[in-house]
Amino acid sequence: MPTINDATTGVGVLNATALYAAIGNGSQFATPRALSVWLGVTPKQYASGEKSFYGGITKRGNQYLRKQLIHGARSVMYRTKNRDDKLSVWVKQLVERRGKNKAAVALANRLARLAWILLQRNENYQPVAS
Repeated sequence: MPTINDATTGVGVLNATALYAAIGNGSQFATPRALSVWLGVTPKQYASGEKSFYGGITKRGNQYLRKQLIHGARSVMYRTKNRDDKLSVWVKQLVERRGKNKAAVALANRLARLAWILLQRNENYQPVAS
C-alpha cells in the first residue's frame, strides 16, 4: 500500500488506511474523477437546454471517507498560512474566491484524485519543492 503520509498533505495513516480499505488499489475507477464522483466531493450538475450550472456536493459513496478527506483538507488549509509552495498558494487563492468550506471540499477532491494516481502507480507521495 503506497503512503501519502506527510504533515502537509491531509492524508495521514488513518485516512490512508480508510481509503485503501474502501477502494483497494482503485482499479474499479477508470479515472481519478470517477473516484471523486463516487466519494461525493464533486458538484451536482444541472443542465437544461443551453444552460448548465452546478449545485452542492453530491454526497454519494462512503460518508466516513468523504468526512475524513474533508477534515484532512481543513488541516492542510490551516497549515498554509505561512507557506508559499504551489499547493498553499492555490489553497489561499481558492479560499479568497470561494470561502473556507468550498475550498475544503475542492482540496478534498484534489487529495482523492492524487491518492488514486498514487494507488494506480503503486508509489509513495513525494512533495514537489517549489
